[in-house]
Amino acid sequence: MQAWTWRSALRGRLGFGGLVLLYAAIVVACVYSLVSAGDLSTGRNPLGNLLKTLSEFAQPSFLDVWLGDPNYQYKSDDGTVLRTENRQEVERQWLVQLGYATWTTFKIATLGSLLGAVLALPFGVLSAKNIRAPKALAVLSRLVLDTTRSIHTVVFGLVLVGIVGLGPTAGILAIALHSMGTYGKLFAESIETLDMEAIEAVRGVGASASQTFFWSVWPSVLPQWVSSHLYIWEYNIRDSTILGIIGAGGLGLLISESVALFQWGRLSTILLVVVVLVSVFDAISRRIRSALL
Repeated sequence: MQAWTWRSALRGRLGFGGLVLLYAAIVVACVYSLVSAGDLSTGRNPLGNLLKTLSEFAQPSFLDVWLGDPNYQYKSDDGTVLRTENRQEVERQWLVQLGYATWTTFKIATLGSLLGAVLALPFGVLSAKNIRAPKALAVLSRLVLDTTRSIHTVVFGLVLVGIVGLGPTAGILAIALHSMGTYGKLFAESIETLDMEAIEAVRGVGASASQTFFWSVWPSVLPQWVSSHLYIWEYNIRDSTILGIIGAGGLGLLISESVALFQWGRLSTILLVVVVLVSVFDAISRRIRSALL
């Protein structure tokens, strides 16, 4: 018995070592491929570009509300004044747009996350091995979840913009379809960790499949499902900020405009808003998750 244990441990270590070597070989192959193709470069002046970018990001545009020049002049190359504007007033108006865009992004993430969780629920239940669903339904459910999880949110967004048009609807559906795969996987894994003896006891008294789920499975997995929902919701807030680039509205549109016009101060302000939004939501969700334990 002891020899078998040592043999199993040795086999496990050798197997893990083999996986590490395989991973190292994949990393070396990737690096070699990039170097040989000349695609692994840092540009002509990476340090100078980095310092220039950092200096511009260190001056977020919202500071212009207080420090901006009220008589800022745009001049041509020969010094001719093209127009004069009040930078403080312009920035105030832009911050109002930023507020609306932030609210739109939050709505996209919130409704998309909820819709994704609802869509994933039946697939997650059917995918759980210990539920013993009909094999055809279990295989189909896992295939649906794997497919939606493997397609990026932006890809879904590009397709949906062509179907439902520009606006938040496409973003909500894109978030929902991609999140559906992640929700379903987490739901199934939480069900598979349940104590099957308690479930079998409920079945043994003649409970139907739906009664077994709502009386035995649902109360046990609900805290884990709420925790998973909060985590994915937080992730989707970050993910939805980019959907505006493809026409789904929200902060992504302002990000696209700032990058296109090289307005790094405004991009810095947008990124600060994203960081604050995610940090506040993370703090709230952590409190809720700790209360569920």
